[in-house]
Amino acid sequence: MRFLVRLLLNGIAIIVAAWLLPGIHITSPFAGLVAGIILGFVNAIVRPVLFVLTLPFTLVTLGLFIFVLNGLLFWLVGSFIQGFVVAGFWSGVFGAIVFSLISWILSGLLLGSGEPRTR
Repeated sequence: MRFLVRLLLNGIAIIVAAWLLPGIHITSPFAGLVAGIILGFVNAIVRPVLFVLTLPFTLVTLGLFIFVLNGLLFWLVGSFIQGFVVAGFWSGVFGAIVFSLISWILSGLLLGSGEPRTR
């Protein structure tokens, strides 16, 4: 259930990122929600594999290559989702940063830490 809520929050984060950044466009809120769901699956399945494969680049660049990796995945999702357009690589990088921040804030506010509260 938490995973489904997180996917919905990803869709809302994409809609807000498209509203804030000029290089990201969505044709409808439904397209934003679908892009959020697909991006959630890509981040859960593809990103860890790519992170391990590009670990030498990440170490050499002191972690800055993670921004490139996130931007490329954001751009990739924009390239095959109808109604979700990412204008270019830098729009993908900035979009991934804004998307991550918004998703993190929404998850923290709505989902909490995930641990049961004790008195």
